[in-house]
Amino acid sequence: MGFPGVWMTESESMVYRVVPKCACSTIGQILYYSDHGAFFDGDIHDATHGLHKWAREDSQDLIEANIRAHASFAFTCVRNPYTRILSSFFDKICGIQRNGRRYRGNFVPMLTQKYGIEVGGDDGKEDFDQIQSFRRFLLFARDSIRWRKPMEPDIHWSAMSGHISTFIVNGGRYDRIFWTEKFDEGMQAVLDAVELPHAVDLAAIPRFNESEGHGPKRAHPVEDYFDDLSMHLVYEIYKRDFQLFKYDFDNPANKLPTGEIDLDEVHAKLGD
Repeated sequence: MGFPGVWMTESESMVYRVVPKCACSTIGQILYYSDHGAFFDGDIHDATHGLHKWAREDSQDLIEANIRAHASFAFTCVRNPYTRILSSFFDKICGIQRNGRRYRGNFVPMLTQKYGIEVGGDDGKEDFDQIQSFRRFLLFARDSIRWRKPMEPDIHWSAMSGHISTFIVNGGRYDRIFWTEKFDEGMQAVLDAVELPHAVDLAAIPRFNESEGHGPKRAHPVEDYFDDLSMHLVYEIYKRDFQLFKYDFDNPANKLPTGEIDLDEVHAKLGD
């Protein structure tokens, strides 16, 4: 399997396991800037130079050797499961993507047909019942993750623990896992732990939210989208995420973690 989703600076100062919908655009740009003193011109996910990625065949041997030797500081970033799945819904289901089309071509029409999910107009402005459509999307997300029907799980709403575990199972070890909700504190701790070709001033770094503007704005507070059934579905999908990364399942309105992440526990439970 190797190390899917791993990015590494060309200087090999840092190794990062991407978790979709968890500030990966901003983190990728910070990695790029730390080597080159400038940001990548475009979406960092599209970069084919200036940053080693497992998806690049010419980077794989370097990444694997580095991780197996634990030669660099390795980290990742997580996010509250409630806000992460909401973000995925508004970006990937309701939104128009960078190519001007719906996500994955005929994917959204299939969801409309099979689950009755409404997404508004192609301009992202048409009104629709966001809460009802989101709750129906949760049923689809659960079906795809648990039974792989009507399709394989998508990386944007697959459990964070699944992404993070591939790094551990294949011989990697994280030095830090931090929260999107405390991004500056967590990212600063990573930067303080390594020597960089170019210093990074987090206060001056813009947030690179590549999904912003793709879809309609969320019209309600986070907690309004989750009734008892949808909370049950979220827990069914993300139980390990809540437990390992210390998020509050009982209160969707509380996006902040409730305790410290125990790296030894994460490695033990995700290293099976």
